[in-house]
Amino acid sequence: MIQVWRGHERYPGGDAEAGIESLHAFSFGPHFDPENLRFGVLIACNEERLAAGAGFDEHPHRDTEIVTWVVEGELTHRDSAGHETTVRPGDLQRLSSAGGVRHVERNDGDGPLRFVQMWLAPHEVGGEPSYEVVRGIADGTPYAVPRAGALLHVRRLSDGERTAVPDAARAYVQVVRGAVRLGDARLEAGDAARVTDGEGLELQGLAPAECLVWEMGPEPAYG
Repeated sequence: MIQVWRGHERYPGGDAEAGIESLHAFSFGPHFDPENLRFGVLIACNEERLAAGAGFDEHPHRDTEIVTWVVEGELTHRDSAGHETTVRPGDLQRLSSAGGVRHVERNDGDGPLRFVQMWLAPHEVGGEPSYEVVRGIADGTPYAVPRAGALLHVRRLSDGERTAVPDAARAYVQVVRGAVRLGDARLEAGDAARVTDGEGLELQGLAPAECLVWEMGPEPAYG
């Protein structure tokens, strides 16, 4: 089954006066929707736009795997474990908050910043936080998030190029740039598809495109 969620259906957030624009794919903050809490282990997929000088002041996380993909500009990350990094387009950042960590996210550059941030629920809680940046991740190279039992595939497609969607209990496709076809649906930048028990599905580029594809197992048992 394929469920298509359009970019304009996302819940708006952020703070326009502070230069922050946020779009949330799942129930988030004041936008509580009991029918849209998560998809598999994916509990947030936020599109963030920060004006020059804007950012999120220090705030806490725990028991969440946070994966960030920069689309445009430069993201400055600082956390309570002592990491300070600049993340650029093509870099993949993962913060495993585990038993608890605090971090700051800012646009310290001169131009606009746009990034996609995805939160995943780990199978086990607690432990020590960890942090990693993969510079210039290669197209098609899967990135594992073991604590959540998930794989992220970054796919860049030219017009007409095809790539397989993983045959998995759940797959989540986020279109970052361009346009693709999945089944009978045309997906453009900002659109997403939630695929359950998909087999033999392909993405086809309808223009130069960049997609983030999560491969996930069945719903884990918690508690």
